[in-house]
This record gives sequence, structure tokens and C-alpha cells, in this order.
Amino acid sequence: MLILATDDDGGPEIFASVQGEGPSMGIPVAFLRLSRCNLACVWCDTAYTWHFTGDERPHRLNETFNRKTNQIRLSEQEVAQRILALGQKRLIITGGEPLLQAPALARLLDYLPDITVEIETNGTTIAPPSLDIRIDQFNVSPKLAHSGNPAELALLPERLDTYATDQRAFFKFVIAEPGNVEEVLALQERYCFRPGHVFLMPEGTNSATLREREKWLASLCVKHGFRMSDRLHIHLFGDTRGT
Repeated sequence: MLILATDDDGGPEIFASVQGEGPSMGIPVAFLRLSRCNLACVWCDTAYTWHFTGDERPHRLNETFNRKTNQIRLSEQEVAQRILALGQKRLIITGGEPLLQAPALARLLDYLPDITVEIETNGTTIAPPSLDIRIDQFNVSPKLAHSGNPAELALLPERLDTYATDQRAFFKFVIAEPGNVEEVLALQERYCFRPGHVFLMPEGTNSATLREREKWLASLCVKHGFRMSDRLHIHLFGDTRGT
């Protein structure tokens, strides 16, 4: 069984859209959003996947969510059928932290042999061989200090070393202010990420904030040779589920 996040109607968050971030931005895809996460980013825009009632870890909205109404369990076969019905050739598996459900994901992908698969992960865990063999692209988003996660939980050297040497892995860093880029530069020096595989993305859940931050972020990308990612889905649909 897989534990999925729910959409606004209480159904599973499985939908077709265009990828909004990173190296595949703009490509038509199917999305599968899973529930649960092992980190707690204060600016997380999918807090309904982990910040459940009783969780006292800080989040900027100071809001918790009812676990029962924000999670749904489905068999791997049913999830696969819903994904195939969308008619897309590429699947984005996101969360939460999807690799927390790696065994069930491996079983899911047995039903989807002809779909290209991307995993969006915070980089604190890696896929076991049964799942890894089916992944075409890893979108790794290590969490910087401004996420509120301590480095000893969010930046695990043995995990980042593994991703840094995997040609399928792209790195996407959430940037809220120029000083955050200094952390990225230190990580770049330590892990030697592949050229062209590092994206800087502005933190924000509305177009005005994104555009304002992109003004200074673009020059920093030019200066340091990083790629810049927008958040296309925010401009198109706002900060909403199922988009």
C-alpha cells in the first residue's frame, strides 16, 4: 500500500500538469504526491503532507492538519491505473519525502514499465536497488539552514556523496536571500556537483515574491555558473493542491 496526500476533494493527489521546477520545467507529466516527511521545513508549501495535529515543529503558517483527512491509502495497482489513465509519458513522484515509501514505490513501478520516472527527494535517503533501477532522474533538494532543519539531519555526507556521483541527479536549492547562496557554494566545493546540475530556485508561494527574488538571483546564477529555476506552477495556478 502507498500513503498518498489528498487533493481539495479528499481524493488522492494524482494529476496531470506541467512540471513547474528544475530541469524538466514545462514538460507535460503525471504527478503522484505521497504523504509523510522526515524533515520539517518552516517554509514548506506542502505542509499538509507531514505537519499533522500534535506535531509541534515550527512552520510559518502555524497550522497543523488532520492526518485522517489529508492521507489516503491505495494499493500500488490502483495508483498505477490512475496514473495510466492520465495518458502521460513521464511521472513525477513527490511528497513529502517519497523515498520513505521505497518498497511500495518499487512495486508500483512494476505496473508502469514504459513511463519515465523522476523522484523528488530531500537527499537524506537513497533508493534501494529494486527502486533505483527504475528511476530516470533524481531531483535532489538539500535543505539549507533557513529551512529550520539542523544540518546533522538535513545534510548527510554519505547520502550527498552518493547523489553527487550519480549522473541522474540534479540539485535544486531553495533560496530566500542572497546569503543562502554562500551555503550552496560551500556544498559545491565539498561535493563537486556536476556542471549544469545545480539549480537555484527562489522561495515563494506567489508570483510577486518569486519575481522580486529572481531579479537578484539571476545575477548570482550568472556570477557562480548555476542554473536558475522558476516555479511555473505558482504563476499558473497559485499555491494550490493538484496543480
